[in-house]
Amino acid sequence: MAFGWIDEQARARGRAGLVRTLRPRPADSPLLDLASNDYLGLARHPEVTEGAAEAARRWGGGATGSRLVTGTTELHDELERELAAFCGFEAALVFSSGYAANLAAITALAPHGSLIVSDAGNHASLIDGCRLARGTTQVVGHADPEAVRKALETGGGPAVVVSDTVFSVDGDAAPLSELAQVCREFGAGLVVDDAHGLGVLGDGGRGAPYAAGLAGAPHAEYPEYPEDIVVTVTLSKSLGSQGGAVLGPARVIDHLVNAARTFIFDTGLAPAATGAALAALRLLRREPERAARAREVAAELHARLTASGLEAVRPDAAVVSVRAPSPERAVRWAADCRTAGLAVGCFRPPSVPDGISRLRLTARADLTGGQLDRAVRVIGETRP
Repeated sequence: MAFGWIDEQARARGRAGLVRTLRPRPADSPLLDLASNDYLGLARHPEVTEGAAEAARRWGGGATGSRLVTGTTELHDELERELAAFCGFEAALVFSSGYAANLAAITALAPHGSLIVSDAGNHASLIDGCRLARGTTQVVGHADPEAVRKALETGGGPAVVVSDTVFSVDGDAAPLSELAQVCREFGAGLVVDDAHGLGVLGDGGRGAPYAAGLAGAPHAEYPEYPEDIVVTVTLSKSLGSQGGAVLGPARVIDHLVNAARTFIFDTGLAPAATGAALAALRLLRREPERAARAREVAAELHARLTASGLEAVRPDAAVVSVRAPSPERAVRWAADCRTAGLAVGCFRPPSVPDGISRLRLTARADLTGGQLDRAVRVIGETRP
């Protein structure tokens, strides 16, 4: 029978307690949301939704084609210019998703004969980019600059180091300054995914590279933008929209326009998502305190959970991870939280590289003190 092997895989997932199902949410959910990546609470902000609506009214429901044909509007150009300026890079290129942006950056910047050094804790989109690239990939220990140095010592040609800036599972930050230093010793490029840093870290939410001193407007001491650092971001987390972008030197962006398959052959980002992201970016620029508030909420959530005896990882951004005894108990814990009115993320194998199941909590900037009280109480009362 065609695809008969699927049934055995389904049975194996069931035995392991790893079955995943879709759960459509209503427009007005009664649940307290600590599961989404809406770090700044902007997805439903009136300015953001109006930005989406106005863009759809003016430009239509879809981009109508690939970016190189009819899929680039004046709105895309505005977003790219403002996003690059905000994050401190020379240029930007918008994609239909952060996943597509990561595939583009890695495959286009790691040709045949190159070495890709990839952190063991990287997101699936970075891993898939490494798999699709023509270079040779070497996976190194998590957040370990010395392991990166040893890997680069073995290479003799072009090399690129790939890492998340904030890792999506535990919310820990990569040692960006040290990674950049190692890369510069060997003339390697550094490609980092700032999906969980943009809007949370750096001055006013300008991102982890900005916070690490690896980005920023040229000035007297550094008259040029960095030529060896490329950053990918998503528009679907802190900016409450959808899509992704690659930021970096103008010559790198020009190369992606001509060489990145997920740019050349994909339909452009829909105008509504472009307009929403642009509105959110302008709102963040006007209200930079939102980034600091997200970090404050994360720190408070971590402190209160650990004080109650739970094993939570200290957050470097807005992700708070709470360890669970097993995949089955993690699923039950998350389900019990939902029954009590709290939505939390549940990460378990094979989604986690270390095989450890956990609840994943989002510390949103718009959470109130009362909502934090409720969240901590529910998580504690439902603990396995």
